[in-house]
Amino acid sequence: MTWIRHIIGDRSLTIRRKILLAFLVFVAVSGTIWCLSYYNLFIMKQKVLLIEKKDNLFNTILEARRYEKNFLLTRERDHLTLARDYAREAASKMARIAEGYGRYTVARDLPGRVEEIREYTRLMDDYLETAHTAGEFDRFQDRIRAVGKGITDSLERMVAQERKYVTRLFQELQVYLFVALTGILILTLFMAFFLYHFVNLPLKSIENAIAKITSGDYTLIPKLSSGDEFDSFVESLNRMINELNRRGDQLVQSEKMASLGTLTSGVAHELNNPLNNISTSLQILGEEIEGDDIDFKRELIRESEEQVDRSRDIVKALLEFSRKKSFVLSRAGICGLVHGTLKLMKGEIPSHVAIDIDSPEEIVAPMDFRRMQQALINLVMNAVQAMPDGGEIRIRAWERPEENRCYFSVADTGEGIPEDRISKIFDPFFTTKDVGRGSGLGLSVTHGIIDQHGGRIDVESEPGKGTCFTISLPMGK
Repeated sequence: MTWIRHIIGDRSLTIRRKILLAFLVFVAVSGTIWCLSYYNLFIMKQKVLLIEKKDNLFNTILEARRYEKNFLLTRERDHLTLARDYAREAASKMARIAEGYGRYTVARDLPGRVEEIREYTRLMDDYLETAHTAGEFDRFQDRIRAVGKGITDSLERMVAQERKYVTRLFQELQVYLFVALTGILILTLFMAFFLYHFVNLPLKSIENAIAKITSGDYTLIPKLSSGDEFDSFVESLNRMINELNRRGDQLVQSEKMASLGTLTSGVAHELNNPLNNISTSLQILGEEIEGDDIDFKRELIRESEEQVDRSRDIVKALLEFSRKKSFVLSRAGICGLVHGTLKLMKGEIPSHVAIDIDSPEEIVAPMDFRRMQQALINLVMNAVQAMPDGGEIRIRAWERPEENRCYFSVADTGEGIPEDRISKIFDPFFTTKDVGRGSGLGLSVTHGIIDQHGGRIDVESEPGKGTCFTISLPMGK
């Protein structure tokens, strides 16, 4: 099969040309086999018809010989007349055989056989036209017997030769059929080899790659190096994947900035408190600057420093969250993720929404902290918006060492999601909120972030009772 692989693997041949080449080979081999088989069957048919006609001719000659013998025994001229009529009929049949089947017969001297039968007929005509003596009868008897026997022997040999030839032709046809079946089998194996290696395998690779894309895995497809349209198709898919990755990063960043805009008002409120405390402390210090209570003044300065540190932390967290960074995994605790995120969102969570956290500090997993923080912000904001009249958000974290995975969930006691919409909530731009209250990208971006981490996000919801999003992440080594 090496030469087949070399020919079909020629990079100058496109898939269309390869299929056309295989088709032409199939047509050529099949056509050759069909022509040979048809020709042999046609020749065999002609031979069978020829044998039938020669058998019929031989029977006619035998009838002529039978009446000839009756005449020689009884000397009744009616018997010789019948023998002559059968001989004439035999001559006519031999002439038709020579004319219609001369090219198919083994014996090529058919005109000579016709002339031989006509001579047999003329002998009987000459004897019937005149009266003969006993001596002439004896000479006629010897002559007619010799000619008749020669004709009979010739016809027997001709029929035997034709039967022998038909037997040989049948054996050759068997060989042709065996060769034809072998050729078709080889051609079928060749076509199967071609379709499997140069069509099915590339298509299967592309199918698997597309399945990965639809599941959120945007890794590049390995090159096929088949030298045909499949190479171009894979290159196009890889360009599309690169563009999806680029736009996915843009989408994550744009959603992050949208979340940042949502957080800004809350952060501003959070900054007002420490700034007010600092302002108040400075006013008191200004009024008491000439007083003697040094400890009280030191306490005011310490509290101001704490409020400055608190403000710095809030701004730092906000800047870190907004900064665009490449995807980098590092081990971080789920507890730190949850508390850090809620601290950043403190101003956006209404007072009538309670937060219940159960997250052991020892649960750690490899993650891109800022991206996971964005995912958690999206889930918490989704829960807050689902409870306009208040409720509770429950955040739980646990691990399953036997699976080498950790889990955390965000559950609310809000409105819930109708069953017919659950399958669509991760689709881009799909939202159950009123117009102007959501872009429909939050859960889609969250799903993409979890996929980047090799994790999984599941949702359970019951209308009127709330929704629970559960995220699982690999814990790594």
